[in-house]
Amino acid sequence: MTLIVIAVVSGALILGAVWGIYGNLSKQTEGFLVALAGGALIVSAVLELINPAIEKAQTGVALAIVFAGALVFTGLDYLVKKKWGSGSGGGLLAAITLDGIPENLALGVALIGADALAVAALSGSIFLSNLPEAAGGAKEMTENGTSKKKVLLLWCVTALILSLAAYLGNQLLAGVAEETLAYIRCFAGGAVVASLAIEVFPKAFKNDQYWTGLAAALGLILAFFLNSLA
Repeated sequence: MTLIVIAVVSGALILGAVWGIYGNLSKQTEGFLVALAGGALIVSAVLELINPAIEKAQTGVALAIVFAGALVFTGLDYLVKKKWGSGSGGGLLAAITLDGIPENLALGVALIGADALAVAALSGSIFLSNLPEAAGGAKEMTENGTSKKKVLLLWCVTALILSLAAYLGNQLLAGVAEETLAYIRCFAGGAVVASLAIEVFPKAFKNDQYWTGLAAALGLILAFFLNSLA
């Protein structure tokens, strides 16, 4: 079950990248999908990462780590844009990586002794956010001059890193204190919040205008439904 879930969640990045690079993805569709992912990420940040963590750790420390996650993402996103140029899609790649490593560590831990429905809900929520983000980010990177092969390789490497994070979480963090895992989730939650403000929703609105609001709500509803199943 662990290997299947890891393959499905990380495979969403590769599938999305292939779709964005080689598929016929209009700007409006891209914006709609990115907003859909943003709505799902709101649920992921609050219900799956930050809120459960605060219940198991010191509130002040946990919230400080949320801010640290946002600070690290913001700084990295700034550096990525300085190096690759504004709007290159590198920001979304950084968002998925910074959010994905702690999130997949948590996913690996969640797979330990979890029932099938809970596993499906958690992995489904992550899949829902990974697929459109990868499609939009990969498409934007190719449009800004990066070769298709290089873009696909970058996303494949990212998928591999996140798969490894989930596997290590499953194998090595089973005995780690709940408080430590809570701080890992808080860092991921902060990175998600920063990515929504800097990368996800501004990009979605630019491409899809006011449909962005409906797409974000739809993504939130779908992710909330998956979360409620668990």
